[in-house]
Amino acid sequence: MTQNISDTFASQLQQMRTDLIAQIRAQRGGKVGRADAAPDRHEEQSGDWAQVDAERDLAMALDERETAELNAIDAALKRIASGDYGLCLDCGVSIPTARLHANPTAMRCVACQGRAEQAGGGATHPTM
Repeated sequence: MTQNISDTFASQLQQMRTDLIAQIRAQRGGKVGRADAAPDRHEEQSGDWAQVDAERDLAMALDERETAELNAIDAALKRIASGDYGLCLDCGVSIPTARLHANPTAMRCVACQGRAEQAGGGATHPTM
């Protein structure tokens, strides 16, 4: 992959990271961590424990997804820095640029991603 293309993906990934962190902060009243937001959230909760539990479960699921997405972005940026970006982690084949445009955090070619998902070691959306 040429330096120019790598720079383009690095810029795209940096923007994705910035946008995701801004989204997380907006959702949590300026706080990034779930632990930082928890005291405020606890004060806002009503006496309906079923609703409180459902909201807590949703918040935890979103937090896990956001964390996975940030980790995938950071891993892609590390692959750019090391010169491995755009190469399948399993077979070493170049990942098509169209796939990287669709999913800049892709770690595998389509064939290897399919095998990983069938084997149960499949990755979630951010690392496809």
